[in-house]
Amino acid sequence: MAIVTGSGGGLGAECARVLASHGAKLVVVDINGNAAKSVVAELESAGHEAIAVQTDVSSETDVKAMIEKTEAHFGRIDILHNNAAVLSIEQRQRDRDICNLDMDAWDRAIAVNLRGAVLCSKYAIPVMLKHGKGSVIYATSGLGAQGDLSLTGYACSKAALNMLPKSVAAQYGKSGIRANAVQIGLAPSENAHGSMPSELLDILRDNHLTPELGTPRQIADVVAFLASDESSFVTGTTIVADGGFGSHTPSLVAMREFFAKSGREGM
Repeated sequence: MAIVTGSGGGLGAECARVLASHGAKLVVVDINGNAAKSVVAELESAGHEAIAVQTDVSSETDVKAMIEKTEAHFGRIDILHNNAAVLSIEQRQRDRDICNLDMDAWDRAIAVNLRGAVLCSKYAIPVMLKHGKGSVIYATSGLGAQGDLSLTGYACSKAALNMLPKSVAAQYGKSGIRANAVQIGLAPSENAHGSMPSELLDILRDNHLTPELGTPRQIADVVAFLASDESSFVTGTTIVADGGFGSHTPSLVAMREFFAKSGREGM
């Protein structure tokens, strides 16, 4: 039985589909109730069991009610995937470098990305403890480990999500609860490609060590692994799924061009 927050579309919806394909019953959680219902209808048409719960994960009242509804309907919680995050175009425009940062955008990033994950964990883990087993997964980002020119609030919230699974694993591991994070590289859904300049996509693609950018399915497969018993000895850590983007020096692309132009070998 799995809860996936922010699963009314995009990467979250793909994670819900993949978990369902492995036999999980789903609670599709999203601030957009109609979007959540649409994903549930898709899952049900494929023969899976799922319910939609409209939830603002930054609201303790909403999260508590969502967990109560989940337990009442399914009787247990085995998997919690904290996927919800705020990164709309409007948010991007206001969550800027530190000197130009809109503090409302900062507060929103922390509230949704970090507070939301904390709240969902706070209320889901006690249900898991009743059955002595559970997997909690956090969606973090390369921006939580590497500095960038903008998205200060987003980056700081994601950095905290690298620490949170370590705390949860230390606190509840002996009681059967595992906690891990997935550091996600650029794996946009098809409709997200149009919202990013092609020049930027080219730069990011060049800095990946894979031929192409990632796909939501590739990230969802990692989430499914962490949710499953196949990862039963993996806890308190962050798995990086970013096509090698964060594994090399920032000068790698320029160095490759230099060696190619100079005719030197080894690059």
